[in-house]
Order: sequence, then structure tokens, then C-alpha cells
Amino acid sequence: MQKKVSFESTHPYETMNAYTADTKTVWVVFHGMGYLSKYFLRYFAGLDSKEHYIIAPQGLNTYYQDNRFKHVGASWLTRENTHMGIDNILSYMEAIWKEEAIDSNVHLVVLGYSQGVSIATRWLAFAKHSCDQLVLLSGSVPKELTATHFEHLSEAAIVSYHYGTNDEYISESRAITEIDHIQSVFGSRLKVSTFEGPHEVDTDFIKAQKPLKTS
Repeated sequence: MQKKVSFESTHPYETMNAYTADTKTVWVVFHGMGYLSKYFLRYFAGLDSKEHYIIAPQGLNTYYQDNRFKHVGASWLTRENTHMGIDNILSYMEAIWKEEAIDSNVHLVVLGYSQGVSIATRWLAFAKHSCDQLVLLSGSVPKELTATHFEHLSEAAIVSYHYGTNDEYISESRAITEIDHIQSVFGSRLKVSTFEGPHEVDTDFIKAQKPLKTS
């Protein structure tokens, strides 16, 4: 018989640059499976350090990636106890959000890559946070999420879905299915784009995002 208990836990996250009066854009970025947040942050090094502050949560589960027990990666969820895992992630994210105390007048970008897409969208959907831009890179929006989960988002919010044309995990048919689902969730504000490459983070696309500070 499976049972469960609740207990207090401590878990790390990483940030890049300083959050100051000069900060115009805050990014909350969710890595893909196998990353640690400190390494995922490298993809954002090309952003202006004075204007951009990046918060990188880390998957709650870490594991050794090779039989030499040298390289450590993190993941967010598996099919085992998924709902419990989602609840734990939401609690973790709310603790980060409270700790960071981000002012509402900055431009907020939420980004998910690969497995991180499902976490980014679930966080916005279930915690009812808003954002100015939602960037979805080479991942899938959970099928249980519908347009009603995002009614709290501003009509002005921009949603981008970006993936590689040679992505080994996204066939042409899967891309069509995924885009259809995301379109049904986010409607006309969805912008779809591709790049020539495999399943990887397109840093040129990240650097091309130039949101301005909201008034």
C-alpha cells in the first residue's frame, strides 16, 4: 500500500545578473531533462546583463547521467506520481516567487525548453501567474491544459513556439499535432517559427527577443 507524508524541504535555484532599478526584463526559465539550472543559464549569457535578470528553477529530481557517476542532471516529472510531483513543483515555484519579489512593472518572460515547456505552462495555468511573453522551445504543452486555464493572461501577451526542423523528437506530423493543440489553447496570439537544427536551444532566437519595460 502506497502512503505519503508531507515534510519541509530545501531545493536550489540559480539566477543570472542583478535585479536592480535598471532591469527591464525578468526571465523565468525552465530547463529540459538532464540539465542543471546553472548550466542552462549559459544559453542566456548573450542578453544585456544590465537590463535582463534571469531566474532558473531546477527540477526537483537529480540523478547520475553516466555509469561513472560523474555527470549529474535534473528532471521535472515522470509518469510516476505525476500529480504529486506537480503539486511539489508549484509549491517550490511559489517559494521562489515570494523570495524574488519581482515588481509587476517589469516585462516578464516565461520560457520553457523541452520538458520545461510542460512545467512553464503548468505553473502559469495552475498558479494563475501572468506574463508578457511565453516562449515555448521544442517541447509539448500538456494535453490537459485548455484555453480556460489561461484566461487570466492579458490579450497582449505574446506566445511563441519555436523548434528545430531536424529535431529528432519532433516529426513533421507531431509538429502539426502540437501546433494545433497550442493554437487551441492560445489562439491568435501564438507565433510559430523554426530554425535549422536538432533538439537544442536556439540562442539566436533568445537574443532576438527584445521586450520593452511596461509602463
